[in-house]
Amino acid sequence: MKYLDEYRDPRLARVLLDELHRTTTRPWSLMEVCGGQTHTIVRQGIDEVLPPGIRMIHGPGCPVCVTPLETLDRAMAIAARPEVTFTSFGDMLRVPGSHTDLLALKARGADVRVVYSPMDAVVLARQQPDREAVFLAVGFETTAPANAMAVLHAAALGLTNFSLLVSHVLVPPAMTAILDAADCEVQGFLAAGHVCTVMGWTEYEPLAARYRVPIVVTGFEPLDLLEGILMAVRQLEQGRFEVENQYARAVRRTGNGPAQEAVRRVFRVGDRAWRGIGTIGASGLELADAYAAFDATRRFDVGRLTAAEDPRCIAGRILTGLSVPTDCPAYGTTCTPRSPLGAPMVSSEGTCAAFHRAGRRRSAEAPVSGGAR
Repeated sequence: MKYLDEYRDPRLARVLLDELHRTTTRPWSLMEVCGGQTHTIVRQGIDEVLPPGIRMIHGPGCPVCVTPLETLDRAMAIAARPEVTFTSFGDMLRVPGSHTDLLALKARGADVRVVYSPMDAVVLARQQPDREAVFLAVGFETTAPANAMAVLHAAALGLTNFSLLVSHVLVPPAMTAILDAADCEVQGFLAAGHVCTVMGWTEYEPLAARYRVPIVVTGFEPLDLLEGILMAVRQLEQGRFEVENQYARAVRRTGNGPAQEAVRRVFRVGDRAWRGIGTIGASGLELADAYAAFDATRRFDVGRLTAAEDPRCIAGRILTGLSVPTDCPAYGTTCTPRSPLGAPMVSSEGTCAAFHRAGRRRSAEAPVSGGAR
């Protein structure tokens, strides 16, 4: 990627850290709302070199992790059908449902395929008119435009054997739910740069004003995050509560208009269940009535499936920043990347996976710097 090394320059990182130490006069708690940002923070040890009192709280920024268990069980039920070619991005294949995962189904003979775009599933539907092609449409606002375009393209082609199993979630309602919680300790946010590339940041401006929290749109490299943290701390120290854009090389205030229009055309906003958290009002996308024929839940009659979480998994507390993975008794013992109890341990953006890869040990074994307590 062009201009990557510049955002990993250790000398510039030291300059930002020194300025952060000079700026900070009191404790502050910030939440990053992106699993990719969490992995950079933990992998690079950013949370361990911040000024004393600056605490990074890892939020529900992994769309794979917040996909409800019943959605995964519906995916398994559909994928197991002999007439279905079930497609997904690779990061969903090992996420555990109640009894199995997509990779295990594939090993047992189900036609489960990894694709790189929902358009690949449209191509499969066109190439195999005698089979049903289903795409697992998971993600925040970042992936919604591509899924919307896949539906529009399938409709234009007149395909009747293509559908989406939709589990899209929206960031601002999740932030609102976190801020409304009685035990919320978040004083500022680092907003996900890729989400804002699509949506801009106008949706965050009322949140910053209403809850008096700075929100900084931030990229994903070490220097992005250090600068984003510095910008948020400066606001807190100065008593300002605004939306600022650290990720200026990619994000505009109004976002990507054509992408937003495609999403508005194909989807509508509805209530959405978040794995380990519960239902958040108006926090998800579902197919609009005009495109209900592409809804896999209706097509395969799996909407009534429900599921119960494993009581050993504290993913909900981790996803809302109330705990860190090392607080969990199952972390690194009965829950590992090879045998995960929940999605945060197996997803490439999961907080538990980030801690495990970085060699962070359970709280009972050793203290862990940074993160929520």
